[in-house]
Amino acid sequence: MTALAGLSLSELEKLISPLPRFRAGQIYKWIINGVTGFEQMTNIPVVLQKTLTERFYLFSSSVAGCHEDKAARKFILSLEDSEIIEAVLLNDNKNRFTACLSTQAGCPIGCLFCKTGSLGFKRNLKSYEIIEQLLHIKSITNLKIKNPQIDNIVIMGMGEPLLNIENLRKAIDVFTDSSGMNISKRRITVSTCGICNGLFDIAKNGPYIRLALSLVTADESLRQKLIPAARNNPLNEIREALLLFQNNGGGRITLEIPLLGGINTRENDAKSIAGFAKGIGAVINIIPWNPVPGLEFEGKPLREPSKTEREEFISMLEKHKLKVTMRLHKGQRIMGACGQLGNL
Repeated sequence: MTALAGLSLSELEKLISPLPRFRAGQIYKWIINGVTGFEQMTNIPVVLQKTLTERFYLFSSSVAGCHEDKAARKFILSLEDSEIIEAVLLNDNKNRFTACLSTQAGCPIGCLFCKTGSLGFKRNLKSYEIIEQLLHIKSITNLKIKNPQIDNIVIMGMGEPLLNIENLRKAIDVFTDSSGMNISKRRITVSTCGICNGLFDIAKNGPYIRLALSLVTADESLRQKLIPAARNNPLNEIREALLLFQNNGGGRITLEIPLLGGINTRENDAKSIAGFAKGIGAVINIIPWNPVPGLEFEGKPLREPSKTEREEFISMLEKHKLKVTMRLHKGQRIMGACGQLGNL
């Protein structure tokens, strides 16, 4: 049996043929509005609801758990082959929501400061598995908040999106479909550690969503120690791809700096970031490292940067005339913050 959630409208029309196309449109609308069963599709005859139940699943995945704190809710999802992934819904406390989605089960990058990187790589997610995360989030949130408006999508969950670019691209097509979810590309952000082939692909072929680079530091030697994949993706090529992305229609780029206490908080790191950012329309986003037990660098446990380290580093960046923001801690208590996913 095939799952219908996460399919594009054209795929759905072909799959339920010879039923009329308008039925596919009705089903599609119900799915993107967050229903969890065919019986909830009230404008579809009961006989057809039963037929759909016999022929199809609605979802290929299921919610295996949910953890919540004041500003975040983490969803643990079980896939059809029993792999487990996580997705997060962030709340700014004004009922404006951001969904953080995963693109892989596990991750092959192996960043030393990331829990997901310590899990190893399982597999790429199919496009419908990326889409289903948002649909599960929406259907469960519907139970607590009437018609929640998910304002933004950030592809910053488990995995490296640009190593799964075709499924990512297809999922974004569904998210932005004007006859469906109709989410603006300007409200979708893809975060990457900097995979050159993928960056050049998206720069040349789109989609021109918001792009975030997990830079960490522009000290090439230190970066390669912290991000093993950086050894095959040099910063000069990454920078070239970012400039091409902007020249071809992409907007402002976010340079993310997960700040590791005593490691990438040096004046040299601020200077190298300023050099990398020169000529790129970019904002620097400081992300104080979120604690993950057991992660080490050069034999020493990683630690959060102190308040003084954060403030001094931001001051150093601002002296280079850079625009700097700092990400607020959300989801730490449920291991749902940046770098913490994979506490399975």
